[in-house]
Amino acid sequence: MTTTSHVYALILAGGVGTRLWPLSRRSRPKQLLTLIGRRSLLQMTLDRIRPVIPPERVFIMTNADYVDEVRRQAADVPAEQVIGEPAVRGTAPPIGLGAALMQRQDPNSVMVSLHADHFFKDEEHFRQALLAATHVAQERWLVNLGVRPLYPATGYGYVELEEELGTYGGFRAYRVRRFKEKPDVETARTFVASGKYLWNSGIFCWRTDVILDAFRRLLPDHTRVLERIAEAAGTPAWPRVLAEEWDRLQGETTIDHGIMERADRVATVPMEAGWDDIGSWESLAALLDADADGNVVVGDATILDGRRLFVRADSRFVALIGVDDVIVVDTPDALLICRRDRAQDVKHVVKWLEARGRDHLL
Repeated sequence: MTTTSHVYALILAGGVGTRLWPLSRRSRPKQLLTLIGRRSLLQMTLDRIRPVIPPERVFIMTNADYVDEVRRQAADVPAEQVIGEPAVRGTAPPIGLGAALMQRQDPNSVMVSLHADHFFKDEEHFRQALLAATHVAQERWLVNLGVRPLYPATGYGYVELEEELGTYGGFRAYRVRRFKEKPDVETARTFVASGKYLWNSGIFCWRTDVILDAFRRLLPDHTRVLERIAEAAGTPAWPRVLAEEWDRLQGETTIDHGIMERADRVATVPMEAGWDDIGSWESLAALLDADADGNVVVGDATILDGRRLFVRADSRFVALIGVDDVIVVDTPDALLICRRDRAQDVKHVVKWLEARGRDHLL
């Protein structure tokens, strides 16, 4: 059984969060924003794991442009363990590099790979599930944390369960038969009704030596690049080697496609911790306190005769009269108005702006 003294965390904090536009921007993405409570999503992630993984055993992979702000918000994390990716290359390269750096620091290390923009209603349950996953990982499994589906979601990937592997720290673990991409609604209903599928949270756990072996077998070209970068850690050559070698990585490779879908020993630990990836304004609204009419108001706004509205007014007073089921987000240079059931389509506005070169709004 693993001990927490060898458990390390890698926090992926490089995304932009296009579905939370116009608040989330390239210059200040959602993980660095205060959306719930008084701490940013990144800071909430650090607070959540602190009882089991202290800051000195945390690595953060982020966009090179965000390094200074991440270091400011995560001041307890050693500065050299906040690493700026020179370019977006998917989740596999930062995870592989994080594993290589942890392995050099502690040959017995167990990595937990997390995202900086997730939310949990029951944080203690999450921590216990995480520790259970470290126990499973000691048996050389690549472990996913799965989420019991609450409804037939089409915005999440799924994992299909096979046989039970046993109970670890009060949590059952299962072999994973396969990963499934985001389904259509009818397929999602079938998945949920079967009881054999979990949402894929994108949270993983493994021994660093085991995941690095998987990288060598399944992503050998990536491995050679990442090992050269890791060898330069702590030397004056680090910035140059990181930039030059990272540029050799072509395209974007996710950990799901690159490793998990092709690996042999993949397991999952189901959790029921009230997980949400805060992937849209609709999902954020569901996490905030609403009034008797289902309305959520953040900032200077009022609603007259309206229901199930989400309003965020950061720059001026906003009034809504006689409308239902609408999202309004008002910022100094952009205003978003959309139906709640179209919240996932906000990303298309970002694509529209990109296509027209309107970078000042991105």
